Amino acid sequence: MYHTIDLHFLGYKHAIGSFLIESGDGPILIETGPYSTFENLKTGLKTHNYEPEDIKHVFLSHIHFDHAGAAWAFAKNSAKIYLHPFGADHMRDPARLVASASMIYGDQMDTLWGKMEGIHVENLVTCKHGEVIGIGGQSLKALHTPGHAKHHIAWKWKETIFAGDLAGVKIEGGPVVPPCPPPDINLEDWINSIDLVLSEKPSTLILTHYGEEKNPNVHMQELKEILNDWAYWVKEKWEEGMSNAQIIPLFIQYTAKHLKDKGVSDLGIKQYEAANPSWMSVAGLVRYWKKKLA
Repeated sequence: MYHTIDLHFLGYKHAIGSFLIESGDGPILIETGPYSTFENLKTGLKTHNYEPEDIKHVFLSHIHFDHAGAAWAFAKNSAKIYLHPFGADHMRDPARLVASASMIYGDQMDTLWGKMEGIHVENLVTCKHGEVIGIGGQSLKALHTPGHAKHHIAWKWKETIFAGDLAGVKIEGGPVVPPCPPPDINLEDWINSIDLVLSEKPSTLILTHYGEEKNPNVHMQELKEILNDWAYWVKEKWEEGMSNAQIIPLFIQYTAKHLKDKGVSDLGIKQYEAANPSWMSVAGLVRYWKKKLA
């Protein structure tokens, strides 16, 4: 059995989750969330009778702040951090990662993500595609799944796959939507990664944003459809000569209508926006088309 810890990002329920698996070698944590929610994570761990220093194994789906921003705090307590080889250098020295994000978020950096510190190389464990990590009677299989990010791993545990952002964002029974931030969005890779995960025949997908999905095939088909829908909608606006600043408000209207048509409340739309900001998806998809059609 695993436990879900709601990190209450920006005060919203079900925007970002962290996941706890019991093992004979202590608890295993999948996803840390950003350091800005570290106190909420500590509170969640305490409900299962753990403190942060009890966590010696942390598995990351990828190195974006909302998934990995607090990993350094566990590494300071000697935890091993398991991740994709492409992400290791940025976690060892996050200066470029922080500088890039600071250009985007400005004075909102601390509110959104909190601080980020480097992780000593001895605490970083890079995992090959298909590699199985055994810890205290539990086994997690690394599935390299680029598309959302080139450094993305989905972790298979028993018949469950902790899918990070590969399986999109789906909050409180609403529709699935694809998070598409720059710089690595690649539609072809994402579709191939979805097919790879489905070939593992999971019974359950766990979404960091947010929770369980018990119908993986239906869910992933819906994700493929909306991913293509969003991508070609943005492509059309970009080819008309619109800037990102012009596209973003139209995209917000377009996606909000989709959510409302699916029965999502106004509060639900805000939860989706917190988990998956519209401006990020516009920026990522425009970048994708610029690279692809250059």
